Amino acid sequence: MGWILLRDAVYLLAFASDAYALAAIIAADRFFGRAQASSSSDFTPAVSILKPIRGLDRESYENYASFCRQDYPEFEILFCVSDRTDPAVPVIERLVREFPERPIRLLVGAEPLGASDKVNKLCRMAREARHEIIVVTDSDVRVEAGFLRSVGGAFRDPRVGGVTCLYRGLTDGTFPATLEALGNSTDFAPGVLVAWMLAGGKLDFMLGAVMATTKQRLAEIGGFESLVDYFCDDYELGNRLAARGYRVELSPVPVDIVYPRETLGQAFRHQLRWNLSIRYSRPWGHLGLVFTQILVWSLAGLFLTRSWLGELGFAAGYAFLRYEMALSAGARGMRDKLVRRKPAILWLRDLFAFFVWISSFFPQRIHWRGREFYVRGKRLVPASPPGS
Repeated sequence: MGWILLRDAVYLLAFASDAYALAAIIAADRFFGRAQASSSSDFTPAVSILKPIRGLDRESYENYASFCRQDYPEFEILFCVSDRTDPAVPVIERLVREFPERPIRLLVGAEPLGASDKVNKLCRMAREARHEIIVVTDSDVRVEAGFLRSVGGAFRDPRVGGVTCLYRGLTDGTFPATLEALGNSTDFAPGVLVAWMLAGGKLDFMLGAVMATTKQRLAEIGGFESLVDYFCDDYELGNRLAARGYRVELSPVPVDIVYPRETLGQAFRHQLRWNLSIRYSRPWGHLGLVFTQILVWSLAGLFLTRSWLGELGFAAGYAFLRYEMALSAGARGMRDKLVRRKPAILWLRDLFAFFVWISSFFPQRIHWRGREFYVRGKRLVPASPPGS
């Protein structure tokens, strides 16, 4: 009896994970089909791009320069570093010299209002930004020339309170970075698109790579100052805007995240931090990741079935649904070249993601830019004082 219950439970989880994969395929086709049918916007309000900086990323100059090459009539770029010794300062100064036609400002220092160095910097930049629409992007983000048109154009609708973007991964070809980056458009993006579809084309969160809003909307939720101690500032920003009745739009134009050369351990810790962000911001969503473990439940079903036809069904079901989910969201929708080059290691990515997810149920410290934090009630608590 116990074996039968175990088998039935595994079968149920396997079928549920297959249903999730099918939903992800449908969601991707709907979202990107709608995006292709819509025309590009001619609404181009002035924009301030805010970039909090701490240290150098791989190919930092090209990442920053991609924002200077935007096909957009009026925008400025604000960078903020903690002090003049930051190694990114010479790169930003080179940018100022080589793009004299772009208003680029380097701000040094930010008042330590809370535990998040990033949000402390955003507080200062938002105050000094000249334009009503502000677009926050991470330092390792690289964009295409039409990025600002897509994001800025969404604010034509006065009901829109925020805009965010999906993201792909660019790597140096090393296996750990590839394993991590592959998950952006084959795991993470499908999950976001399923949430988008189930909510009727709405989101109640943002993604940290790109967060766009207006100064007025930001003031209504207490400014960035209200987020300085939160671990998941991106989730909090989107959730608070949605709670006030504003739409959070998902841009059809993805951005690229440039991954560093990293070890398998570093990639694991990075992915673990992402899983923890879901656990602390959306506990039920984190638990719901059980239904995304397609490989694990397919393998379990394959080993528990006593029929060769059942074994074939589990193996073929996984291979078809997993590959099609990766293609629909990653290759066709987000035009991620990595997905087309590395489909053979999707199963390794799935195994990696499963162990990361299991690890995220245990107490963890958050490692970020050389500092360690605990999370208490969604808020960051430094494990040790800054500079100690």
